[in-house]
Amino acid sequence: MPVHSKLTKKKEIAIIGGGLVGALNALFLAKMGFDVHVYESREDSRKNDQSANRSINLTLAHRGTEALKAAGIYKEVMEKVVPLYGRMIHDQSLGTSPSIMPYGTKEGEALNSINRKDLNDFLLTSAEDQPNIKIYFKHKLTKIDFEKMTLKFSTPGSDEGVTVKHDFIFGCDGAHSTVRGQMMEAYNYRLNYSQECIEHGYKELVIPPNQAGDFAIEPNYLHIWPKGDFVMIAFPNLDHSFTISLFMPTAHFEKIKIREDIVQLFQDNFPDALAIIGEDRLVKDFQQNPIGSFLSVKCSLYHFEDKCLLLGDAAHAMVPFFGQGVNCGFEDCLVFSELFEQFNGDFSKIGEEYSLKRVKDAHAICDLSMGNYLELRSHVKSHRFMILKKMETLLTTLLPGTFMPLHSMVSFTRIPYQQTVLLNARKKKLIHYGMSSFFLVNMLIVFIIVFMFHITHSSSQILW
Repeated sequence: MPVHSKLTKKKEIAIIGGGLVGALNALFLAKMGFDVHVYESREDSRKNDQSANRSINLTLAHRGTEALKAAGIYKEVMEKVVPLYGRMIHDQSLGTSPSIMPYGTKEGEALNSINRKDLNDFLLTSAEDQPNIKIYFKHKLTKIDFEKMTLKFSTPGSDEGVTVKHDFIFGCDGAHSTVRGQMMEAYNYRLNYSQECIEHGYKELVIPPNQAGDFAIEPNYLHIWPKGDFVMIAFPNLDHSFTISLFMPTAHFEKIKIREDIVQLFQDNFPDALAIIGEDRLVKDFQQNPIGSFLSVKCSLYHFEDKCLLLGDAAHAMVPFFGQGVNCGFEDCLVFSELFEQFNGDFSKIGEEYSLKRVKDAHAICDLSMGNYLELRSHVKSHRFMILKKMETLLTTLLPGTFMPLHSMVSFTRIPYQQTVLLNARKKKLIHYGMSSFFLVNMLIVFIIVFMFHITHSSSQILW
């Protein structure tokens, strides 16, 4: 894809952040013909294992895989995933075997579990293989001068740091984005911004392969242990292990320190998981791994003039409970690419339209992600929730192409997030009407039966 003639003055592109979204966006821009410079504040993740115990596994859905296809790396990435066909709910309080809730409404629909570090390392290597992409590690952005389009970085071993000049800047530097902060300053803080921290944190644990080297539990499902105020989730990995994410209020984590308390927590709530993890491995991981935290970020604009654009968590960090963080970020890259073609590379038009398209959608999925936590830790084990899911499946079968569950719209289509919210509101009304009608019809049938019995009984007494 050649650089459009209008862009001869915007040849040098800076991407701040070499994470998942920054690395993928570099591949998109390289295909467009730009010279791309990626600046990452941390060390090269491929040379250390710092992130191994601090990041939740990812689930790639349709939005994410469509971006990978457009970037030309879909096949290679899919070789690193384990497909998930649904949720497997472990509810020991009912004394039953795990129940299954399929993700999709069509045969073969699945999410794809992948290790975050494995995906990031692959994207970085793919980017480095491109002759027009350069990656600079240990470069922490400290200042942007939007008038001169210069960026200043602090680097190890240098008191003065490094100053560079580029024609356009992409902020892909995460929830605590420096680029976003510099944009807000450039807007004289007339850019609306909010962040929300939640009381819950998480720890990562591991279910190792069994003695035969195989998966210890069914691999093609997201395993969920809902406990009301907290929840445990297990993601399968290619090495036949599972990455566990235990979510609970941070205050609870801080009270559980010693071996006896850790083992007791699992004996009381996750005895089946304890049996396959093993006490020694559990205690070691629980005490060693840090407590992760969550942040939800919203802002009202994602662009600054024709000079800067925010993508990924820098624009819209979200809690991970709908599995859409990486998918939304990858879709950002795809939307930019589509707008680039639509507006023939005119960055001033691209920025305005990008904000117009993505801000409301990102706010919608941030809200959906926050709300889905209650579903994961509590609703999935309620009978009413199961009935509603069955009604969704029935309506999807009866009204194909007209009715689609919210999860399917979010995970298996590119319907804009905001539109999925509106469609889901209509769906809820339809389900409520259906359940009300079902109840009324049944009440009417009962009334008729009782009435007929009364008439028959009364007649019998008269005849007698």
